[in-house]
Amino acid sequence: MHRRDFLVSTTAAAASLAVRRVGAAETDVNEVWREAVRANDEQIPALLAKQERRPGHRWLGGIPNEYGLHVARGTGAFVTALACAACAPGSRYFGSTDLVEPLRLAIRYLLAAQHEDGTTDLLETNFHSAPDTGFILEIVAPACALLRASPVPALAAAGGELGEFVRRGGDGLVTGGVHTPNHRWVVCAGLALVHSLFPNPKYVARIDEWLAETIDIDPDGQFTEKSTTVYSPVVDRALLTVARLLDRPALLEPVRRNLEMTLYYVHPDGEVVTEASRRQDRYTRGSMARYYFSYRYLALRDGNGRFAAMARQIERTARGLLAGELVAFLTIPELMRPLPPDAPLPTDYEKVFAHSGLARIRRGAVSGTVLAGNTTVFSFRKGAAALEAVRIASAFFGKGQFAGDELEGRNGRYVLRQKLEGPYFQPLTRDQIASGEHVRMAPNGTLANDSRAARARSHLQTLNAVIEIAESGGRFTLAISLTGTDNVPVAVELAFRHGGQLSGVADVAGVKDAFLLKGGTGRYRVGDDVIEFGPGRAEHTYTQVRGALPKWDGQSVYLTGVTPFQTTISLG
Repeated sequence: MHRRDFLVSTTAAAASLAVRRVGAAETDVNEVWREAVRANDEQIPALLAKQERRPGHRWLGGIPNEYGLHVARGTGAFVTALACAACAPGSRYFGSTDLVEPLRLAIRYLLAAQHEDGTTDLLETNFHSAPDTGFILEIVAPACALLRASPVPALAAAGGELGEFVRRGGDGLVTGGVHTPNHRWVVCAGLALVHSLFPNPKYVARIDEWLAETIDIDPDGQFTEKSTTVYSPVVDRALLTVARLLDRPALLEPVRRNLEMTLYYVHPDGEVVTEASRRQDRYTRGSMARYYFSYRYLALRDGNGRFAAMARQIERTARGLLAGELVAFLTIPELMRPLPPDAPLPTDYEKVFAHSGLARIRRGAVSGTVLAGNTTVFSFRKGAAALEAVRIASAFFGKGQFAGDELEGRNGRYVLRQKLEGPYFQPLTRDQIASGEHVRMAPNGTLANDSRAARARSHLQTLNAVIEIAESGGRFTLAISLTGTDNVPVAVELAFRHGGQLSGVADVAGVKDAFLLKGGTGRYRVGDDVIEFGPGRAEHTYTQVRGALPKWDGQSVYLTGVTPFQTTISLG
Protein backbone atom coordinates (compact mmCIF):
# COMPACT_ATOMS: atom_id res chain seq x y z
CA MET A 1 0.00 0.00 0.00
CA HIS A 2 1.30 3.48 -0.87
CA ARG A 3 2.13 5.58 2.21
CA ARG A 4 -0.53 8.17 1.35
CA ASP A 5 -3.23 5.49 1.04
CA PHE A 6 -1.98 3.93 4.25
CA LEU A 7 -2.27 7.21 6.15
CA VAL A 8 -5.72 7.91 4.79
CA SER A 9 -6.97 4.47 5.79
CA THR A 10 -5.32 4.43 9.19
CA THR A 11 -6.46 7.94 10.03
CA ALA A 12 -10.00 6.89 9.16
CA ALA A 13 -9.57 3.84 11.37
CA ALA A 14 -8.38 6.00 14.22
CA ALA A 15 -11.34 8.28 13.76
CA SER A 16 -13.78 5.38 13.82
CA LEU A 17 -12.29 4.27 17.11
CA ALA A 18 -12.47 7.80 18.44
CA VAL A 19 -16.16 8.36 17.79
CA ARG A 20 -17.58 5.07 19.05
CA ARG A 21 -17.87 3.65 22.53
CA VAL A 22 -17.62 -0.09 22.88
CA GLY A 23 -17.18 -0.50 26.60
CA ALA A 24 -15.26 0.81 29.56
CA ALA A 25 -11.89 -0.35 28.26
CA GLU A 26 -12.01 2.18 25.42
CA THR A 27 -13.65 5.04 27.25
CA ASP A 28 -10.33 6.52 28.33
CA VAL A 29 -8.86 6.93 24.85
CA ASN A 30 -12.16 8.15 23.38
CA GLU A 31 -12.32 10.86 26.00
CA VAL A 32 -8.67 11.81 25.52
CA TRP A 33 -9.21 11.99 21.75
CA ARG A 34 -12.27 14.19 22.07
CA GLU A 35 -10.56 16.45 24.59
CA ALA A 36 -7.49 16.77 22.36
CA VAL A 37 -9.60 17.63 19.30
CA ARG A 38 -11.65 20.13 21.31
CA ALA A 39 -8.59 21.77 22.91
CA ASN A 40 -6.81 22.00 19.57
CA ASP A 41 -9.87 23.56 17.94
CA GLU A 42 -10.23 26.09 20.74
CA GLN A 43 -6.71 27.41 20.33
CA ILE A 44 -6.95 27.97 16.57
CA PRO A 45 -8.64 31.42 16.62
CA ALA A 46 -6.07 32.82 19.05
CA LEU A 47 -3.21 31.34 17.03
CA LEU A 48 -4.58 32.80 13.81
CA ALA A 49 -4.82 36.21 15.50
CA LYS A 50 -1.13 36.00 16.48
CA GLN A 51 0.14 35.13 13.01
CA GLU A 52 2.09 37.87 11.24
CA ARG A 53 -0.12 38.88 8.29
CA ARG A 54 1.19 42.34 7.37
CA PRO A 55 2.08 42.36 3.65
CA GLY A 56 5.77 42.85 3.01
CA HIS A 57 6.78 42.01 6.56
CA ARG A 58 10.15 40.26 6.75
CA TRP A 59 8.65 37.39 8.74
CA LEU A 60 5.25 37.18 7.05
CA GLY A 61 3.45 34.05 8.23
CA GLY A 62 5.47 33.62 11.42
CA ILE A 63 4.28 33.39 15.01
CA PRO A 64 5.88 35.82 17.47
CA ASN A 65 6.86 34.70 20.95
CA GLU A 66 6.23 36.65 24.17
CA TYR A 67 9.12 38.97 23.30
CA GLY A 68 7.83 39.83 19.85
CA LEU A 69 10.41 37.65 18.11
CA HIS A 70 9.10 35.54 15.23
CA VAL A 71 10.31 32.02 15.97
CA ALA A 72 10.56 28.85 13.92
CA ARG A 73 9.65 26.50 16.74
CA GLY A 74 6.45 28.34 17.63
CA THR A 75 5.53 28.58 13.97
CA GLY A 76 6.15 24.85 13.57
CA ALA A 77 3.75 24.19 16.45
CA PHE A 78 1.24 26.48 14.72
CA VAL A 79 1.54 24.50 11.48
CA THR A 80 0.99 21.25 13.38
CA ALA A 81 -2.07 22.62 15.18
CA LEU A 82 -3.63 23.69 11.87
CA ALA A 83 -2.77 20.39 10.20
CA CYS A 84 -4.37 18.43 13.04
CA ALA A 85 -7.50 20.58 12.94
CA ALA A 86 -7.86 20.09 9.19
CA CYS A 87 -7.20 16.32 9.34
CA ALA A 88 -8.89 15.19 12.60
CA PRO A 89 -12.37 13.71 12.15
CA GLY A 90 -14.65 15.44 14.61
CA SER A 91 -12.83 18.76 14.37
CA ARG A 92 -14.90 21.77 13.36
CA TYR A 93 -12.18 22.42 10.75
CA PHE A 94 -12.05 18.86 9.38
CA GLY A 95 -11.49 18.92 5.61
CA SER A 96 -11.95 22.67 5.51
CA THR A 97 -9.88 24.84 3.18
CA ASP A 98 -10.25 27.84 5.53
CA LEU A 99 -6.88 27.00 7.09
CA VAL A 100 -4.99 26.63 3.82
CA GLU A 101 -3.88 30.25 3.47
CA PRO A 102 -2.50 30.62 7.03
CA LEU A 103 -0.90 27.19 6.67
CA ARG A 104 0.90 28.12 3.48
CA LEU A 105 1.99 31.48 4.88
CA ALA A 106 3.44 29.74 7.95
CA ILE A 107 5.23 27.17 5.80
CA ARG A 108 6.74 29.92 3.67
CA TYR A 109 7.92 31.61 6.87
CA LEU A 110 9.60 28.35 7.94
CA LEU A 111 11.35 28.09 4.61
CA ALA A 112 12.47 31.72 4.83
CA ALA A 113 13.74 31.22 8.38
CA GLN A 114 15.66 28.10 7.38
CA HIS A 115 19.34 28.59 6.58
CA GLU A 116 20.96 27.21 3.45
CA ASP A 117 22.48 24.42 5.54
CA GLY A 118 18.97 23.30 6.56
CA THR A 119 19.16 24.47 10.18
CA THR A 120 17.09 27.05 12.02
CA ASP A 121 17.72 29.41 14.93
CA LEU A 122 16.49 29.37 18.48
CA LEU A 123 16.63 33.15 18.81
CA GLU A 124 16.84 33.05 22.60
CA THR A 125 20.26 31.39 22.45
CA ASN A 126 21.17 28.99 19.57
CA PHE A 127 21.89 29.85 15.93
CA HIS A 128 22.25 27.52 12.94
CA SER A 129 21.13 24.89 15.44
CA ALA A 130 20.67 21.30 14.35
CA PRO A 131 19.16 20.25 17.70
CA ASP A 132 16.52 22.96 17.62
CA THR A 133 15.76 21.99 14.03
CA GLY A 134 15.34 18.43 15.31
CA PHE A 135 12.80 19.58 17.88
CA ILE A 136 10.84 21.30 15.10
CA LEU A 137 10.99 18.28 12.83
CA GLU A 138 9.60 16.08 15.59
CA ILE A 139 6.32 18.01 15.33
CA VAL A 140 6.16 19.15 11.70
CA ALA A 141 7.22 15.88 10.03
CA PRO A 142 4.08 14.10 11.30
CA ALA A 143 2.05 17.15 10.26
CA CYS A 144 3.61 16.89 6.81
CA ALA A 145 2.56 13.24 6.59
CA LEU A 146 -1.01 14.15 7.56
CA LEU A 147 -1.29 16.95 5.02
CA ARG A 148 0.26 14.96 2.17
CA ALA A 149 -2.26 12.19 2.82
CA SER A 150 -5.25 14.54 2.84
CA PRO A 151 -7.90 13.95 0.12
CA VAL A 152 -8.34 17.75 -0.03
CA PRO A 153 -6.02 18.89 -2.86
CA ALA A 154 -5.19 22.27 -1.29
CA LEU A 155 -4.17 20.62 1.98
CA ALA A 156 -2.12 17.99 0.17
CA ALA A 157 -0.36 20.76 -1.74
CA ALA A 158 0.48 22.50 1.53
CA GLY A 159 1.91 19.20 2.71
CA GLY A 160 4.15 19.15 -0.33
CA GLU A 161 5.48 22.59 0.51
CA LEU A 162 6.08 21.58 4.11
CA GLY A 163 7.95 18.55 2.82
CA GLU A 164 10.60 20.87 1.38
CA PHE A 165 11.27 22.27 4.85
CA VAL A 166 11.42 18.74 6.27
CA ARG A 167 13.82 17.47 3.61
CA ARG A 168 16.13 20.46 3.95
CA GLY A 169 16.00 20.12 7.72
CA GLY A 170 17.10 16.50 7.42
CA ASP A 171 20.16 17.62 5.48
CA GLY A 172 20.96 20.04 8.31
CA LEU A 173 20.79 17.21 10.83
CA VAL A 174 23.17 15.08 8.78
CA THR A 175 25.98 17.60 9.27
CA GLY A 176 24.98 19.55 12.39
CA GLY A 177 26.35 19.07 15.89
CA VAL A 178 24.87 19.14 19.40
CA HIS A 179 25.32 20.84 22.77
CA THR A 180 23.75 18.51 25.35
CA PRO A 181 23.30 14.74 25.78
CA ASN A 182 19.59 14.70 24.84
CA HIS A 183 20.29 16.61 21.61
CA ARG A 184 21.84 13.46 20.14
CA TRP A 185 18.63 11.50 20.43
CA VAL A 186 16.42 14.41 19.31
CA VAL A 187 18.56 14.67 16.18
CA CYS A 188 18.23 10.91 15.65
CA ALA A 189 14.45 11.10 16.01
CA GLY A 190 14.29 13.99 13.56
CA LEU A 191 16.37 12.04 11.04
CA ALA A 192 14.19 8.94 11.45
CA LEU A 193 11.08 11.02 10.76
CA VAL A 194 12.64 12.64 7.69
CA HIS A 195 13.73 9.19 6.47
CA SER A 196 10.15 7.93 6.84
CA LEU A 197 9.02 10.63 4.38
CA PHE A 198 12.08 10.91 2.12
CA PRO A 199 14.05 7.66 2.42
CA ASN A 200 17.80 8.16 2.11
CA PRO A 201 20.60 6.02 3.56
CA LYS A 202 22.54 9.11 4.65
CA TYR A 203 19.92 9.76 7.32
CA VAL A 204 20.27 6.27 8.76
CA ALA A 205 24.07 6.46 8.58
CA ARG A 206 24.05 9.65 10.64
CA ILE A 207 21.71 8.07 13.19
CA ASP A 208 24.10 5.15 13.52
CA GLU A 209 27.01 7.53 14.14
CA TRP A 210 25.20 8.96 17.15
CA LEU A 211 23.91 5.61 18.40
CA ALA A 212 27.46 4.24 18.37
CA GLU A 213 28.07 6.39 21.48
CA THR A 214 25.49 4.20 23.31
CA ILE A 215 22.59 5.50 25.38
CA ASP A 216 23.55 7.55 28.45
CA ILE A 217 21.45 5.75 31.06
CA ASP A 218 22.73 4.83 34.52
CA PRO A 219 22.01 1.68 36.55
CA ASP A 220 19.14 3.49 38.31
CA GLY A 221 17.39 3.95 34.97
CA GLN A 222 18.02 7.68 34.70
CA PHE A 223 19.54 9.62 31.81
CA THR A 224 22.56 11.91 32.26
CA GLU A 225 20.61 15.13 32.68
CA LYS A 226 18.26 13.62 35.32
CA SER A 227 15.65 16.09 34.08
CA THR A 228 12.43 14.40 35.09
CA THR A 229 9.92 16.83 33.62
CA VAL A 230 11.75 17.98 30.49
CA TYR A 231 14.58 15.93 29.03
CA SER A 232 13.94 12.40 30.33
CA PRO A 233 10.55 12.31 28.56
CA VAL A 234 12.17 13.98 25.53
CA VAL A 235 14.76 11.18 25.36
CA ASP A 236 12.14 8.47 25.90
CA ARG A 237 10.04 9.76 23.03
CA ALA A 238 13.02 10.24 20.72
CA LEU A 239 14.30 6.71 21.26
CA LEU A 240 10.80 5.30 20.74
CA THR A 241 10.58 7.19 17.47
CA VAL A 242 13.85 5.73 16.17
CA ALA A 243 12.96 2.25 17.41
CA ARG A 244 9.52 2.39 15.78
CA LEU A 245 10.49 3.86 12.41
CA LEU A 246 13.78 2.00 11.88
CA ASP A 247 12.80 -1.30 13.53
CA ARG A 248 15.41 -1.03 16.30
CA PRO A 249 13.73 -2.85 19.21
CA ALA A 250 16.89 -2.73 21.33
CA LEU A 251 16.31 1.01 21.76
CA LEU A 252 13.10 0.26 23.65
CA GLU A 253 15.00 -1.22 26.59
CA PRO A 254 16.46 2.03 28.00
CA VAL A 255 13.03 3.61 27.63
CA ARG A 256 11.44 0.79 29.63
CA ARG A 257 14.08 1.19 32.34
CA ASN A 258 13.54 4.94 32.61
CA LEU A 259 9.75 4.56 32.72
CA GLU A 260 10.03 1.90 35.44
CA MET A 261 12.27 4.16 37.52
CA THR A 262 9.99 7.14 37.04
CA LEU A 263 7.07 5.26 38.61
CA TYR A 264 8.87 5.83 41.93
CA TYR A 265 9.40 9.56 41.30
CA VAL A 266 5.69 10.39 41.32
CA HIS A 267 4.07 12.23 44.21
CA PRO A 268 0.56 11.17 45.31
CA ASP A 269 -1.00 14.10 43.40
CA GLY A 270 0.73 13.18 40.13
CA GLU A 271 3.56 15.74 40.31
CA VAL A 272 7.12 14.57 39.71
CA VAL A 273 10.24 14.81 41.86
CA THR A 274 12.52 17.36 40.18
CA GLU A 275 15.07 18.11 42.91
CA ALA A 276 17.85 15.95 41.41
CA SER A 277 17.63 17.46 37.92
CA ARG A 278 20.75 18.92 36.35
CA ARG A 279 18.75 21.16 34.05
CA GLN A 280 16.32 24.07 34.19
CA ASP A 281 13.47 22.06 35.72
CA ARG A 282 15.29 21.61 39.03
CA TYR A 283 12.97 22.51 41.94
CA THR A 284 10.11 23.28 39.56
CA ARG A 285 6.65 21.75 39.67
CA GLY A 286 5.81 19.45 36.83
CA SER A 287 3.31 16.80 35.84
CA MET A 288 3.78 13.46 34.12
CA ALA A 289 2.09 14.73 30.93
CA ARG A 290 5.22 14.56 28.76
CA TYR A 291 5.59 10.86 29.54
CA TYR A 292 2.09 10.01 28.34
CA PHE A 293 3.03 8.94 24.82
CA SER A 294 5.82 6.66 26.02
CA TYR A 295 3.77 4.98 28.74
CA ARG A 296 0.82 4.46 26.41
CA TYR A 297 2.91 3.20 23.50
CA LEU A 298 4.83 0.63 25.56
CA ALA A 299 1.78 -0.39 27.58
CA LEU A 300 0.14 -1.36 24.29
CA ARG A 301 3.24 -2.90 22.74
CA ASP A 302 4.28 -4.91 25.79
CA GLY A 303 0.92 -5.52 27.43
CA ASN A 304 2.39 -3.78 30.49
CA GLY A 305 -0.30 -3.21 33.11
CA ARG A 306 1.77 -0.83 35.25
CA PHE A 307 2.49 1.37 32.25
CA ALA A 308 -1.21 1.23 31.37
CA ALA A 309 -2.12 2.31 34.89
CA MET A 310 0.30 5.23 34.69
CA ALA A 311 -1.09 6.27 31.29
CA ARG A 312 -4.57 6.30 32.81
CA GLN A 313 -3.32 8.22 35.86
CA ILE A 314 -1.84 10.86 33.54
CA GLU A 315 -5.18 11.05 31.73
CA ARG A 316 -6.86 11.79 35.07
CA THR A 317 -4.30 14.18 36.56
CA ALA A 318 -3.01 16.00 33.46
CA ARG A 319 -5.82 15.70 30.91
CA GLY A 320 -5.65 19.37 29.98
CA LEU A 321 -1.99 19.02 28.97
CA LEU A 322 -2.46 16.25 26.40
CA ALA A 323 -3.78 18.25 23.43
CA GLY A 324 -0.37 18.06 21.80
CA GLU A 325 -0.74 14.29 21.51
CA LEU A 326 -3.40 14.69 18.82
CA VAL A 327 -0.82 14.47 16.04
CA ALA A 328 0.48 11.20 17.51
CA PHE A 329 -3.04 9.72 17.63
CA LEU A 330 -3.57 10.74 14.01
CA THR A 331 -0.29 9.35 12.65
CA ILE A 332 0.17 6.30 14.93
CA PRO A 333 -3.35 4.84 14.98
CA GLU A 334 -2.32 1.84 17.09
CA LEU A 335 -2.27 4.29 20.01
CA MET A 336 -6.08 4.22 19.81
CA ARG A 337 -6.23 0.57 20.83
CA PRO A 338 -7.61 -0.15 24.31
CA LEU A 339 -4.98 -0.25 27.01
CA PRO A 340 -4.41 -3.55 28.82
CA PRO A 341 -5.88 -3.91 32.32
CA ASP A 342 -4.17 -1.96 35.07
CA ALA A 343 -1.57 -3.51 37.32
CA PRO A 344 -1.02 -1.83 40.69
CA LEU A 345 1.28 1.19 40.71
CA PRO A 346 3.85 1.43 43.51
CA THR A 347 2.42 3.45 46.40
CA ASP A 348 4.17 1.85 49.41
CA TYR A 349 7.94 1.63 49.12
CA GLU A 350 11.45 2.71 50.05
CA LYS A 351 13.78 3.03 47.06
CA VAL A 352 17.35 4.30 46.92
CA PHE A 353 18.66 5.63 43.61
CA ALA A 354 22.35 5.68 44.40
CA HIS A 355 23.52 7.16 41.11
CA SER A 356 21.17 10.11 41.59
CA GLY A 357 21.98 10.50 45.30
CA LEU A 358 18.27 10.21 46.07
CA ALA A 359 15.96 8.08 48.20
CA ARG A 360 12.19 7.94 47.78
CA ILE A 361 9.81 6.82 50.52
CA ARG A 362 6.09 6.65 49.94
CA ARG A 363 3.23 5.48 52.15
CA GLY A 364 0.04 6.04 50.19
CA ALA A 365 -0.83 9.75 50.32
CA VAL A 366 2.47 10.58 52.07
CA SER A 367 5.83 10.74 50.33
CA GLY A 368 9.31 11.95 51.20
CA THR A 369 12.50 12.52 49.21
CA VAL A 370 16.03 12.51 50.66
CA LEU A 371 18.80 14.09 48.58
CA ALA A 372 22.60 14.13 48.67
CA GLY A 373 24.71 16.64 46.79
CA ASN A 374 21.80 19.02 47.00
CA THR A 375 21.00 22.10 49.07
CA THR A 376 17.50 20.65 49.53
CA VAL A 377 18.13 17.74 51.87
CA PHE A 378 14.50 16.64 52.19
CA SER A 379 11.05 17.32 50.74
CA PHE A 380 7.71 15.99 51.94
CA ARG A 381 4.18 15.66 50.61
CA LYS A 382 0.99 14.83 52.45
CA GLY A 383 -1.87 14.92 50.00
CA ALA A 384 -2.08 18.48 48.69
CA ALA A 385 0.20 19.85 51.42
CA ALA A 386 3.76 20.32 50.20
CA LEU A 387 6.91 20.94 52.20
CA GLU A 388 9.02 21.70 49.14
CA ALA A 389 12.42 21.90 50.84
CA VAL A 390 14.25 21.48 54.11
CA ARG A 391 17.49 23.47 53.97
CA ILE A 392 20.16 24.02 56.61
CA ALA A 393 22.71 26.83 56.66
CA SER A 394 25.35 28.06 59.09
CA ALA A 395 27.27 31.32 59.14
CA PHE A 396 30.55 29.43 58.81
CA PHE A 397 32.93 31.63 56.80
CA GLY A 398 30.16 32.35 54.30
CA LYS A 399 30.10 28.78 52.98
CA GLY A 400 27.81 26.96 55.36
CA GLN A 401 24.88 26.05 53.09
CA PHE A 402 24.52 22.33 53.75
CA ALA A 403 24.69 19.77 50.93
CA GLY A 404 25.40 16.18 51.89
CA ASP A 405 28.51 14.64 50.37
CA GLU A 406 26.77 11.31 49.70
CA LEU A 407 23.71 9.37 50.74
CA GLU A 408 24.19 6.57 53.28
CA GLY A 409 21.31 4.16 53.75
CA ARG A 410 21.13 2.11 56.94
CA ASN A 411 18.10 0.00 57.83
CA GLY A 412 15.54 2.59 56.82
CA ARG A 413 17.66 5.49 58.03
CA TYR A 414 19.37 7.89 55.67
CA VAL A 415 22.48 9.83 56.66
CA LEU A 416 23.95 12.94 55.01
CA ARG A 417 27.30 14.45 56.04
CA GLN A 418 29.29 17.58 55.36
CA LYS A 419 32.68 18.66 56.69
CA LEU A 420 33.84 22.27 56.30
CA GLU A 421 37.15 23.95 57.11
CA GLY A 422 37.85 27.60 57.75
CA PRO A 423 41.60 28.34 57.84
CA TYR A 424 43.50 31.61 58.15
CA PHE A 425 46.58 32.28 56.01
CA GLN A 426 50.06 33.31 57.15
CA PRO A 427 52.47 35.78 55.50
CA LEU A 428 54.55 34.59 52.55
CA THR A 429 58.10 33.64 53.55
CA ARG A 430 61.10 35.73 52.53
CA ASP A 431 62.16 32.97 50.13
CA GLN A 432 58.72 32.98 48.47
CA ILE A 433 58.79 36.73 48.09
CA ALA A 434 62.39 36.64 46.78
CA SER A 435 61.44 34.03 44.18
CA GLY A 436 58.62 36.18 42.82
CA GLU A 437 55.64 35.21 44.98
CA HIS A 438 53.60 38.32 45.69
CA VAL A 439 50.26 39.11 47.17
CA ARG A 440 47.49 38.35 44.67
CA MET A 441 43.88 39.34 45.15
CA ALA A 442 40.72 37.87 43.70
CA PRO A 443 38.17 40.21 42.04
CA ASN A 444 36.00 40.07 45.18
CA GLY A 445 38.84 41.50 47.28
CA THR A 446 39.97 38.30 48.98
CA LEU A 447 43.23 36.44 48.59
CA ALA A 448 43.36 34.60 45.27
CA ASN A 449 43.23 30.81 45.48
CA ASP A 450 46.74 30.28 44.10
CA SER A 451 48.05 32.78 46.67
CA ARG A 452 46.26 30.90 49.45
CA ALA A 453 47.75 27.61 48.32
CA ALA A 454 51.25 29.03 48.76
CA ARG A 455 50.63 30.21 52.32
CA ALA A 456 50.84 28.33 55.60
CA ARG A 457 47.47 27.86 57.33
CA SER A 458 46.70 28.50 60.98
CA HIS A 459 43.83 28.77 63.47
CA LEU A 460 41.94 26.12 61.46
CA GLN A 461 38.23 26.02 62.24
CA THR A 462 36.01 23.04 61.39
CA LEU A 463 32.31 22.35 61.22
CA ASN A 464 30.90 18.84 60.98
CA ALA A 465 27.25 18.50 60.03
CA VAL A 466 25.30 15.24 60.11
CA ILE A 467 21.65 14.87 59.11
CA GLU A 468 19.91 11.56 59.86
CA ILE A 469 16.45 11.01 58.39
CA ALA A 470 14.20 8.16 59.47
CA GLU A 471 10.63 7.15 58.64
CA SER A 472 7.99 5.10 60.41
CA GLY A 473 4.41 4.76 59.30
CA GLY A 474 4.57 7.86 57.10
CA ARG A 475 6.08 10.07 59.81
CA PHE A 476 9.63 11.36 59.39
CA THR A 477 12.24 12.54 61.86
CA LEU A 478 15.22 14.69 60.94
CA ALA A 479 18.03 14.56 63.50
CA ILE A 480 20.34 17.52 62.80
CA SER A 481 23.78 17.89 64.38
CA LEU A 482 26.40 20.61 63.75
CA THR A 483 29.54 20.46 65.89
CA GLY A 484 33.12 21.72 65.84
CA THR A 485 33.65 25.47 66.07
CA ASP A 486 31.37 26.87 68.75
CA ASN A 487 28.87 29.74 68.55
CA VAL A 488 28.28 29.52 64.78
CA PRO A 489 24.70 30.73 64.02
CA VAL A 490 22.52 28.06 62.39
CA ALA A 491 19.18 28.39 60.57
CA VAL A 492 17.00 25.46 59.51
CA GLU A 493 14.48 26.44 56.81
CA LEU A 494 11.23 24.52 56.30
CA ALA A 495 10.01 25.85 52.95
CA PHE A 496 6.29 25.25 52.41
CA ARG A 497 4.50 25.91 49.14
CA HIS A 498 2.55 29.14 48.80
CA GLY A 499 -1.19 28.74 49.32
CA GLY A 500 -1.40 26.91 52.64
CA GLN A 501 -2.32 28.15 56.11
CA LEU A 502 0.35 28.18 58.82
CA SER A 503 -0.38 28.13 62.54
CA GLY A 504 1.76 28.04 65.67
CA VAL A 505 4.46 30.25 64.12
CA ALA A 506 5.57 33.88 64.57
CA ASP A 507 6.46 36.42 61.89
CA VAL A 508 10.09 37.30 61.20
CA ALA A 509 10.14 41.09 61.36
CA GLY A 510 10.66 42.78 58.02
CA VAL A 511 10.69 39.60 55.91
CA LYS A 512 7.64 38.59 53.88
CA ASP A 513 6.48 34.98 54.24
CA ALA A 514 9.15 34.20 56.83
CA PHE A 515 8.28 32.77 60.23
CA LEU A 516 9.89 31.36 63.36
CA LEU A 517 8.78 28.24 65.17
CA LYS A 518 9.72 29.31 68.69
CA GLY A 519 8.54 26.13 70.36
CA GLY A 520 5.94 23.40 70.32
CA THR A 521 4.35 22.17 67.09
CA GLY A 522 3.53 24.11 63.95
CA ARG A 523 0.93 23.19 61.37
CA TYR A 524 0.59 23.80 57.63
CA ARG A 525 -2.86 23.14 56.17
CA VAL A 526 -4.12 22.82 52.61
CA GLY A 527 -7.78 21.82 52.65
CA ASP A 528 -8.05 18.68 54.75
CA ASP A 529 -4.34 17.87 54.48
CA VAL A 530 -2.18 18.98 57.41
CA ILE A 531 1.57 18.69 57.96
CA GLU A 532 2.64 18.94 61.61
CA PHE A 533 6.24 19.90 62.36
CA GLY A 534 8.30 20.54 65.47
CA PRO A 535 9.34 20.97 68.19
CA GLY A 536 10.51 24.47 67.50
CA ARG A 537 13.41 26.55 68.78
CA ALA A 538 14.40 30.14 68.07
CA GLU A 539 17.61 31.27 69.76
CA HIS A 540 18.06 34.18 67.33
CA THR A 541 16.40 35.83 64.32
CA TYR A 542 19.41 35.67 61.97
CA THR A 543 17.54 33.55 59.41
CA GLN A 544 19.37 34.71 56.27
CA VAL A 545 22.84 33.80 57.46
CA ARG A 546 25.82 34.89 55.38
CA GLY A 547 26.53 32.35 52.66
CA ALA A 548 23.04 30.87 52.71
CA LEU A 549 20.92 30.69 49.59
CA PRO A 550 18.19 33.33 49.34
CA LYS A 551 14.93 32.51 51.06
CA TRP A 552 12.82 29.91 49.23
CA ASP A 553 9.95 31.25 47.13
CA GLY A 554 7.28 30.04 49.52
CA GLN A 555 6.27 30.24 53.17
CA SER A 556 9.49 29.62 55.09
CA VAL A 557 9.50 28.56 58.74
CA TYR A 558 12.84 28.74 60.57
CA LEU A 559 14.35 27.01 63.56
CA THR A 560 17.50 28.74 64.79
CA GLY A 561 20.37 28.21 67.21
CA VAL A 562 24.15 28.23 67.54
CA THR A 563 26.72 25.45 67.54
CA PRO A 564 26.98 22.98 69.08
CA PHE A 565 23.53 22.57 67.52
CA GLN A 566 21.44 19.45 67.92
CA THR A 567 17.75 19.13 67.24
CA THR A 568 15.27 16.54 66.03
CA ILE A 569 12.35 17.67 63.88
CA SER A 570 9.28 15.47 63.48
CA LEU A 571 7.18 15.73 60.33
CA GLY A 572 3.89 14.01 59.73
